[in-house]
Parts: sequence; C-alpha cells; structure tokens
Amino acid sequence: MTATETAPEAGAGVAVHGGTPIGPRVIAFARDYAALILLAAIFVTLSIISSSFLSFTNVMNILNQSTPLAIIAVAGTFVIVSGAFDLSTAAMYAVVSVVAASIATSTGSTWTALLAAPVLGLVMGALNGLAVTRLNVHSFLATLASSLVYKAVAVLVTGGSLITVTTSGFSDLGRGQVAGIFYSVLILLVVFALASLLLNGTVFGRHVFAVGGNSDAAHLSGVRVDRVKVTVFALSGLAVGIAGAIGVSRLASGQPQAGSGLELQAIAAIILGGTSIYGGIGAVWRSLVGVYLIALIGNGFDILNVNPQMKDLVTGVIILAAVALAAADRRRL
Repeated sequence: MTATETAPEAGAGVAVHGGTPIGPRVIAFARDYAALILLAAIFVTLSIISSSFLSFTNVMNILNQSTPLAIIAVAGTFVIVSGAFDLSTAAMYAVVSVVAASIATSTGSTWTALLAAPVLGLVMGALNGLAVTRLNVHSFLATLASSLVYKAVAVLVTGGSLITVTTSGFSDLGRGQVAGIFYSVLILLVVFALASLLLNGTVFGRHVFAVGGNSDAAHLSGVRVDRVKVTVFALSGLAVGIAGAIGVSRLASGQPQAGSGLELQAIAAIILGGTSIYGGIGAVWRSLVGVYLIALIGNGFDILNVNPQMKDLVTGVIILAAVALAAADRRRL
C-alpha cells in the first residue's frame, strides 16, 4: 500500500466494478427513479383494477386538472435547485386570478385580462427575488412574508367576494380543446420543453446548479449569484401567472382563496420527483413525475372509494421517504 492509499473503512459499502460502493449507487438511483417506478406501478395497477381509469377522457381530465400545479412545479424546480424556496406561489396565484377576472369584467377584453396574469406574476416573482437578494433575507422567510402581502392584495382587489366573468371567449383557454386535448395541456408541454432546455442546455441552467450546490464557490467562479436568484424567482412568478390565467379561465371567476395550498403541493411534487431540498440536484421531468404521482394517488383513491384522509397519509409517507433519500445522498457527498 502506497503512502497515498488508505484502507477501506469499516462498514463501507460492498464495491462493484470500478470500486464504486453499491450503497451510494442504490441511493442515487432511488432518488432519481423511485418516483417514476412508483408512478408506473400505480398506473398499471389502476389500469387493471378499474376499466374506467385508462379511458381517454379520464386520462385527459387528470392531465388537465393537474396542469396549473404542473406548470408551477416546473418553474419551482429552478428555485429549489438554486437552494431556495418559494412559499408565495399560492398567494400570487390568487392575485393574478382576481386581477385577470377584474380586468375582464371592467374592460370586456379577454386577452388583455389573460395576458395581464403572467406579466403580473413575473413582476411579483422578481420582487420576491429582490427581497431575498437585496434585503439578504432567507427565501423561506421572504416569500412567507410576501405571501401575506399578496393574499391581502387579492382580498383588497375583490373586497373578499367572488368576481364572476361572463366575457365572451374568456373560458376558452381553460376549457378549450383541439383533437380532444385541452389547450392547457399543450401549454404545459411547451413550458416543459422550454424549461428543460433552459435548465439543462444553457449557461444560465449551469449557473442555477452551481448556485444551489455552493453559492460562495459559484460567486468566486464569476457567477452573478444575485442575478440568478432574482431570475429563478421571476420565472416562478411567470409560471404562476400562466397557471393562474388557465385556472381563472377554466372557472370563469376569480376569488381571493384561489390556489389555496398550491405552494405546498408544488414543493411536495418537486421533492417527490427527486429534486434535493438542499439545492444543486434536480430535473424538470422529475417534478412532473412528482405532480402526476400525487394526481394518480388521488385519482386512485377516488376510484377505490377509499377514505380521502388516507391519500394525505400515503403522500406524506412518500414525501418523507424522498426527503430521507435526499439527506442520505447529501451525507455521502
């Protein structure tokens, strides 16, 4: 044994070809693909036990109903990969929903109202990023505070009441279909493709991973850390705006309680998909897997007529397992 070699530690994992321990490889594989395998297993199981599950109508309904959450989770992946959290997505969703509904009823312009939603979401997301960077406040606290502000804004816009929209064509975005496929699902596919390209195929995407992995090292390497953080929060707000436009169009009404709980659902889906809560590790497609895993669990429990409280129990256990995998993976690095 040379001077630079060390003896294997007691209890080390069994080595495979190339000297890589099996344990860390199993943990990494489970983190990356466990949710996908579980999703496939649930899909196959429900297809066998229920003849109505695999119908085109049911599958399209699942995709359509999950679209707002999926769009928010896709952009939220950038935030969590960068090592931050966004707890204001539900409040922003409420604001863009009521503002879009208010503009539609006051002006009678459908597209002005719906386009205002992503623009407003982008602005609110950027403000979150500035609060985190300029005030040097942890993202958890900054977005928790901003969520309270945005919720208050939503109530002020509506006076606490429902805004019903009867403007012609307002519901087309949320309810319209082409060849049986909802417009919202097609929008999600575009958002997913662009987000995947941005995260995995651009310099900005590499900077997001670098900031999440070690922001100090990224700064010393020349990465503009604050700019990256503001941008990921702005992207999150933009996605919320798009999701809000779809949601308010589908319901043809805006209310200050719209999107309640979306922030936790989005974070849960992202973590379920294998994106590390510690930052630096993640993928957009995994977040979609997490979204549809949650959706299939809910759909399956409805089909089987199981106590709905059990759905939260099962989802919570799966999330806990995903967090445990992320923690185990972090410890081995």
